[in-house]
Amino acid sequence: MAQLLGGGLVGTARHGLGNLGADAGPGEQRHDAVAVVVAETLAAAAPDAVVNCAGATGGDPVTLAEVNARGPAALCAALCAAAPTARLVHLGSAAEYGPGTPGVKVTESAPACPVAPYGATKLAGTLAVTSAPLDAVVLRIGNPVGPGAPAASLPGRLAALLRPAGRDPEAVLRLGDLSAHRDFVDVRDVARAVERAVTAPAPLPRVLNIGGGTAVPVRELAHGLARHAGFRGRLEESAGGSARSARVSWQCSDISAAARALDWRPAHSLDDALATLWAATGERVP
Repeated sequence: MAQLLGGGLVGTARHGLGNLGADAGPGEQRHDAVAVVVAETLAAAAPDAVVNCAGATGGDPVTLAEVNARGPAALCAALCAAAPTARLVHLGSAAEYGPGTPGVKVTESAPACPVAPYGATKLAGTLAVTSAPLDAVVLRIGNPVGPGAPAASLPGRLAALLRPAGRDPEAVLRLGDLSAHRDFVDVRDVARAVERAVTAPAPLPRVLNIGGGTAVPVRELAHGLARHAGFRGRLEESAGGSARSARVSWQCSDISAAARALDWRPAHSLDDALATLWAATGERVP
């Protein structure tokens, strides 16, 4: 029977699996011990596939590097030692590409030029996976939208602002610059892409873009979520947004390779994704 192991299998190792050298400091010993536990878990489960969804979207650079870069590297080492024939499906990010050219969809062969620690650490994780001697594929995800949106993301942050605002026509939500374009993708479509990547015949390309395939103004997402919330107030944009958004004003992925390799295409619209995101908040505006 096929076994699938998924979730946050993340550890770190500096001296190799099983080598808890006496010269290692307490932090290094802890990282090595975690890596050994990961390898033991893999050996016991004997999975046919592992899906690594672990990652950090916010935090300081050390945290981002620990989770997004060292984590995948240690997981690959554990797989090589304990389950070398298992397929690894790792979730990367379109942030690895950095700024796009307006009107141009980026392909997997495009140079990766991340502009912030998040994209840089995700790229490091991707390189760890693609350089490992494993049956592995990285799904570079666009901007996912749906239930569980992290507070660090615009959808999650905006939902948190809309909940207390209710239907007050005098309410004003002050947001940053919403003029950037992003490639939004419903989380259900992401899940379906993961399923296809797990079950598709080998070999697969090392990297596949998973997105909506369309550049959408962030403003459209904000106003769409406000409609689903029944918000009657005003969304007020400021000229100053985040530094990252200012440097990355356009992102759109070419998803044709995923269509060929996985027979996958997005099935849900942005409006579908926003509806499920708002419904999942559990809040009903009176």
